Amino acid sequence: MPDGEIKTAKAPASDARFGRGFLLDIWYFAALSSDLKPGKLQRYEILGEPVLLGRDRQGRTYGLRDICPHRAAPLSAGKLVAETDGTPSVECPYHGWRFRTDGACSAVPSLVADQAMDVSKIRVRRYPTAESQGMVWIWVSSDPRFSGEPPEPPPVFEGVVGGGPKFVDHMDFEAHVDHAAVGLMDPTHAPYVHGQWWSRKAKGQHDKAKAFEPAERGFVMTRHPPSKSNRLYRLLGGDPLTEITFRIPGLRWEHVLVGRRQVLALTCLTPVTETRTRITQIVWTDHWVANLLRPWFKRMIRVFLHQDGDMVNLQNEGLKYDPSLLWIDDADRQAKWYQQLKREWMASRREGRDFVNPVEAATLRWRS
Repeated sequence: MPDGEIKTAKAPASDARFGRGFLLDIWYFAALSSDLKPGKLQRYEILGEPVLLGRDRQGRTYGLRDICPHRAAPLSAGKLVAETDGTPSVECPYHGWRFRTDGACSAVPSLVADQAMDVSKIRVRRYPTAESQGMVWIWVSSDPRFSGEPPEPPPVFEGVVGGGPKFVDHMDFEAHVDHAAVGLMDPTHAPYVHGQWWSRKAKGQHDKAKAFEPAERGFVMTRHPPSKSNRLYRLLGGDPLTEITFRIPGLRWEHVLVGRRQVLALTCLTPVTETRTRITQIVWTDHWVANLLRPWFKRMIRVFLHQDGDMVNLQNEGLKYDPSLLWIDDADRQAKWYQQLKREWMASRREGRDFVNPVEAATLRWRS
């Protein structure tokens, strides 16, 4: 290894087993665009790795591994500076080493004039970032030395309306992202976990039948009238139609049409560690009811998150014994699809081939 060259960290382990490992070579939701201010350095933990996310003074976002390779100080505790050519660099707070936003070292201040050293060979891992629809996405490659641009743009969601999100909330669940994902798509827990007046069944549970089709890297519950027993939808008026889509690595969005008005409720799962997942819920709408009932809607979203979080904590009491889990049809078919999608994504990356969606169209029936 040439003098000064620093090894980068290993990529997070790929493990196709349920409740293990992470999907790589894919975009993850990292932050809202409004979270990143020009010149400010912010520390995140994503897939078990410390990540510095920032925005330079020209408005461009960037991501770096938040560890200085010299003495391991967090780069996010430093500051953003400009090189003589105006290029932005992050300066470590410990010894002043500087790193450009592409990860290359630009300066080691302790070197004297006759100490020859190619500091550009010193690098920290760069995480490509992109902004789309008011969100910042981070590309996590299976190759920690990846230095190019991702082969595809971040996801785009139909139903994002102008003016920014109406509601945003987030919470960390003490669960692996796989458990968080199947919790998102679980169709039968609501009567037991979410028992508020706006969703409670007035006359007990009922048989449901919903049509599903494969969608890009996931599946979609095709557009349908929402349950009449869900009082929340009645507030929208008219005859709402909803479509619910899931896409790996952990994106679920519900797109509701009410005449010319629409509501998009997006839930993003971002793995923090093997045992913690950040849930971010974002709602866009141009429906007048949203402004009228804004405080109530915000509280409702928070209540739902807390109830799910409480159930995750309760579930962990059983999961700590590593039991076998029993999956049934049709209520758990979406959870089975998720596991198939995960295995196929990992296999396609390992084998260097195109991803083949394993989901087949089906009508699923359950009682809730």
